[in-house]
This record gives sequence, C-alpha cells and structure tokens, in this order.
Amino acid sequence: MIRISLFNKDSNFNILLAGIISLFVAIGVARFSYTSLLPAMLDDETISLAFSGVMASVNYVGYLLGALFAIFIKSMSIKVKCFRLGLLLCVITTLIIGITDNDYWWLASRIVAGFSSAMVMVIGSAIIMMKLNLENKTKAMGIYFSGIGVALVASDMIGRYVLSISSWQTSWLVLALSAALVVFYPWHVLSFAKTVKQSVIKQSFNPVLFSGFVLILITAYFTAGVGFVVQGTFLPTIIKSLPGLEVYAGLTWILVGLAGIPSSVIWMHLAHKYGDINIIIIAMSIQIVGILIPAITTNIYLNLLSGIFYGGTFVGLVALFIHLGGKLAQHNPIVLMGALTAAYGVGQVGAPLYAVTLTNWSGNYNYALYVTALIVFSGVLMLLTTKMSKSPY
Repeated sequence: MIRISLFNKDSNFNILLAGIISLFVAIGVARFSYTSLLPAMLDDETISLAFSGVMASVNYVGYLLGALFAIFIKSMSIKVKCFRLGLLLCVITTLIIGITDNDYWWLASRIVAGFSSAMVMVIGSAIIMMKLNLENKTKAMGIYFSGIGVALVASDMIGRYVLSISSWQTSWLVLALSAALVVFYPWHVLSFAKTVKQSVIKQSFNPVLFSGFVLILITAYFTAGVGFVVQGTFLPTIIKSLPGLEVYAGLTWILVGLAGIPSSVIWMHLAHKYGDINIIIIAMSIQIVGILIPAITTNIYLNLLSGIFYGGTFVGLVALFIHLGGKLAQHNPIVLMGALTAAYGVGQVGAPLYAVTLTNWSGNYNYALYVTALIVFSGVLMLLTTKMSKSPY
C-alpha cells in the first residue's frame, strides 16, 4: 500500500497544491475579492465610485512595489520569510475591510494587500521553481498559474454565498477566515528543511538588451496592464449597470475564473507552435473584443462571452510576455523582468483613475471601455510593426 503524505515538502503534487492554495489566499482573497464584492459595496453607498477607483489604484501601487521588491531578493531564506510574511498580511488586510469602514484604514489595507499579494505570487513562483523535482518544469508551472483561475472562482463563490445570506462586511470576514484556515499549508510546504546554497551571479545593467524590439515589447505590456485592470476591477459592476443584466454580474465573474484556469497552458502551447508575437497579438485582440462588448450591446450571451474572453486572456498574456522576456534576457533576466513588471504595473495604477473619472463624467462605463480598448489596440499595432521587421519571435 502506497502512503501519501500531504505534508511532504518534497512531493511535486504537494508543492503545486501549496502553490495553488497560496494563490487563493493572495490573488483570490486579498486581491480580487474586492472586484467581486464592489457592486454590493457601491449599492450600500459605503463607498463612492470615485473612491473605489482610488482603492483599486493604491492596491496596484502596492502590487507594483511588491513585485519589484520580490524580483531583487537573492537569498532563498529571505524569500521564504517574505513569502510567509506576505501570506500573513493577505489575511490581515482582508480582515480589516470587514471590521472597519474608515477610509484611511481601507487605503492602507489595500496598498499593503497589493504589496503582500505580489510577494506571495512572485516569490512563491521562485520557490516552486526551486523545489519542483522535474527536468521540464514548464507544464508544472502552467498548472500552478492555472491556480489563478481556481482562486478567482473559489473566492467569488465564498464571497457571493455569504453575501446572499448576510452583508458584504461578513463576506470579507468569512474570506479572511477561509484564508486563515488554509494558509498553514503553503507556509509549511513552500519552505526548505535546510539552507539552500545558490550561486549568485552579479547582474548589471546592459543597455544593449533594450533594443527597439524590447522597448516595443515593454510598451505593449504596459497597454496589456491597462486592459487587465479595468475589467479586473469593474467587470461585475459594469455588467450590473447594464439594463436587464443585473443578476448576471456574479456569473460573469465566475466565468472569468473558469476561463482563466486552462488559459496559460493553452496560450503557451500555441506560442511554442506559432510564435510568441503572433499569439500575443491574437490574445490582445481577443481581449479588445471582450472589453468592447459591454459598451456596444446588452445581449446576455455576448456579455457572458466578454467575461470568458477576459479570463481566457489576462493570465495567458502575463505568461506570454514574461516567457518571451525571459528568452530575450537569457542569463540576465532581473533588469528586463523588472522593466516589464514596472510597465505593466504603471498601466494598472493609472487605469482605474481614468476609468472612474470618465464614468462619473458620462454616467456610464462606455467611454472608459472605449479608451481602454484603444490603448490595448495601440499595443497590438506596436507589435504588428515587429512583424514587418521580421522579428524571429
């Protein structure tokens, strides 16, 4: 009889399970529960649309800072400590939203939640890569990133179920409790029994790396960040604002999570077969269609498709850009990864602010969606220019 121990730190299954649970805590609960519960918070008039945009923006400021901070941590023992701290802060910051309605506490909570969720995801990815005992880790990491979709679905179902029988405050509290109940597992498994010895390679800034093609790639990733965050913050609220579609806001967000589960594996497979830039252009084009759908129609099936298009592209685009960046950087990835992360983060920070400004001005989300689609389209045009230059990617 084969005995399976779920607490074996060296089991590949346990490592991936712990990684997916960590994504539930950091991405599902600490980061995207806000998107899921925002319509109820707006209906309750506890928060204004303008302040909701500020809350989203500071969260992405925190995420940007956390991601950049995580990239430059070299010591694996410090990585593990920061990973654990991030898990703990994800639970605490979620709890704060449920127990107070003080604006300053909320702002502090969201920026720390962004910082901590970035540490959990970015550092957690590095720990998982180090711990997996596989020759080819690409498929395994695809399974790990599919956990983003799992996290969205799980946190949304918990939050909405509690909301159906109680209040949004209780939903935040139950989500914090749910995260607290499972956080011990990645805390235990995603660590090392002994000190890990790493060969430290000193990496300096190399301006040659930042060719015209790389600068276009970085700028296009900025536009992808804009495309990600508007729907990632407001999609359920947008759907709820459409006549006759109010009851479908929750279903749309669940579809986002379900579509996100297989997306990175599918897009990476297509990129390997047909070329990175070709597939990035296709994925961004599909994202543009999804962005525009709520602005041009109230058809229920098309708007549900909008959620599928969003969930099916945003995780995949992150994987595609980062994978291509890694190929370009080869043995000097830190600076380029930092530049890509920063560009994506700047797009995330600015988008919620113009979105709520345009929405308050016009009385609907249409102009915000048009501007977002136009920005992402500009990224597609930039990448198309690389095709004319006969890029090998």
